[in-house]
Amino acid sequence: MFKNSPLTARPVAVMEIGSTGIRLLVAKITGAGGWKELDRAGKPVALGRDVFTSGMVSRASLLECLSILRNFKELLVGWDIAEHDVHLIATSALRAAHNRDIFVDRVFQETGYRLAIVEGVEENRLVYLAIRFALKNTTLRLPFFWSGSAMIIDIGGGSTEIMLLRHGKMVAAHSIRVGTIVLDQHSRKVSGILLSRERYLIENFHNTILFLQTEMPLDTVDAFVVTGSDTRIAASLIEQDETNNDWCHTIERERFLTFIKEVKDYSIEDCVQKLHITYGDAEGFVPGLLVYKYFLEQTKASQVVVPVVSIREGLLVDIAMGVDPDLREDFFSQIIASAMNLGRKYHFDEAHGRQVALLSRVIFDFFSKEHGINRHERILLEIAALLHDIGMFVKGSSHHKHGQYIIANSEIFGLRQEELDIIGNIIRYHREDSPSSDDVAYIALQREERVLVLKMTSILRVSDALDRGHAQQIKIKYIERKNENAIFHLQGDVDTSLERIGLEEKAGMFEDVFGYKIVLAPHPSGV
Repeated sequence: MFKNSPLTARPVAVMEIGSTGIRLLVAKITGAGGWKELDRAGKPVALGRDVFTSGMVSRASLLECLSILRNFKELLVGWDIAEHDVHLIATSALRAAHNRDIFVDRVFQETGYRLAIVEGVEENRLVYLAIRFALKNTTLRLPFFWSGSAMIIDIGGGSTEIMLLRHGKMVAAHSIRVGTIVLDQHSRKVSGILLSRERYLIENFHNTILFLQTEMPLDTVDAFVVTGSDTRIAASLIEQDETNNDWCHTIERERFLTFIKEVKDYSIEDCVQKLHITYGDAEGFVPGLLVYKYFLEQTKASQVVVPVVSIREGLLVDIAMGVDPDLREDFFSQIIASAMNLGRKYHFDEAHGRQVALLSRVIFDFFSKEHGINRHERILLEIAALLHDIGMFVKGSSHHKHGQYIIANSEIFGLRQEELDIIGNIIRYHREDSPSSDDVAYIALQREERVLVLKMTSILRVSDALDRGHAQQIKIKYIERKNENAIFHLQGDVDTSLERIGLEEKAGMFEDVFGYKIVLAPHPSGV
């Protein structure tokens, strides 16, 4: 979503328009891909109360936001930050606002800033990057996060981001359109008294817990990682000085639960007076802690880990790291892990999916000059290859259409809805049908995306044909171009009669798109 500038030492600014305020982070990017904080600021604004009550940003809140942004712009003048190094994002409140487009346009007209509204899956990605950075740089020993089962929860004013990891790999990632402001408003409407608030919150998240249990048993979770202003405030109030450092707090489970028990009946006014926090922070403080308590009680975690980071640090990490290969490959591996767990949820043929994905990668890499597709887009092909038969869970006939529906209505960590739509179209056409102007889902794609679908579908069809028997016996040693043929030299002396029939049925699109007829050439030596 965000394009990185060349990694030269320079100051950058990240501004976030959230549900309860606008926050600024200024940092210096180093040539080594690191960064150092220079300044930060924040101003409260009640966007969440507007949007989650009326569905609109009020005129008063819009004017207040514009005033804050103009003030921040004046502050940034002293840091001599280039225009392309000022990044302005907005999260759940503006995502839900009916007048979001007008808001974005007014911000540009008044300040010159181009505002990017971060969708839920992108927010998940940036939160993950921030937490990964904090845990990698903490002096605390937290091996259970990388070796065991972990839950990451980030509760904002308008949404809750949840990630499940096993052995450091993503099992699932979800963005739920329920946050502290929404919960507080609805619980007050339903109950009218504070004593019923906890019960209402638990009932609201009960189905979420049941759904998460199908993806990973929550009683196996031994690393409970939470981020958000509520837990950072709670950590400072509990005063776990002996275990704090620059990037993380740790709070013993029982101390965390005891603190929540002490404050669970506090009103907003009580939080301001007794805890000495701002009204903006107090507004969603207790509802947020009650949700964390409910999720923590489903796990066996002995402590709560609170990274001192937010989505702003996540975006900063993304900018600072640039094209860092280790970070990029780790992120891609998390996307694949999330896709694999989606496949397992629908009982896909994992061995066949892995084989087709492997063959697709080999073919993709060899024809990289012809197709002009980048490394990130290869991930979309790999996921489509892994999950191309996922629709078999519904019904064998028309499973390509069922697969497209499942993908369009699922979440895969790190992928936007637009990318899921591309994957769904590739799966839709991995059999004999060709895209047509009658297919609304295909026509809805941008022209470049439709071309991408054709290229990647043609590769997937060939890969699927090469494992037609689901036996995983075909291994490509290398590919050779010869005149108008693409000769696939195979390892070992294998019977390819079934695969040749498959290619006759499915290789036509590849020949049309790339201009090569595929020829199989076994190598008995196997070397």
